[in-house]
Amino acid sequence: MKFDKIDLSILKEIQQDSGLTNQELADRVGLSPSPCLRRVKALEESGIIDRKVTLLKRSSLGLKLTAFLQISMDRHTPDRFGVFEEEVNGFPEVRNCNLVTGQNCDYLLEVVVEDMEKYHDFLLGQLTRIPGVTGVQSSFLLRSVKDGTSLPLDHLI
Repeated sequence: MKFDKIDLSILKEIQQDSGLTNQELADRVGLSPSPCLRRVKALEESGIIDRKVTLLKRSSLGLKLTAFLQISMDRHTPDRFGVFEEEVNGFPEVRNCNLVTGQNCDYLLEVVVEDMEKYHDFLLGQLTRIPGVTGVQSSFLLRSVKDGTSLPLDHLI
């Protein structure tokens, strides 16, 4: 799909605030509401806009502990990875799960829980019980320096 400056402006604006009304978005990108809505619909239909979400503040919900886990598996087979991925997708504590290369692990997870006790329960009661998990290394978030959700778009111009 080809993008012009208006499309990129629309994408930048809705990455910052997906709750904008069509009128507010149109005003910000310099269009009238009808053409703005047509462009947003075209971006949705093309698959560029994947979904719209509301971001919640973790600390306000009592989720004060964020852990980054490196997971090692015993075998590198589609079946073993499939079982792990299916299990992890059912854990609401897992915010992100990525299969990686170039590390001493197979998966990188971001886990969000209330406190260390809940993390301990999650780790020993759920995660390490998944068949094939042979190692877990945990790092804990001290402070977020940048916690963004936007993708870079300048390369599309």
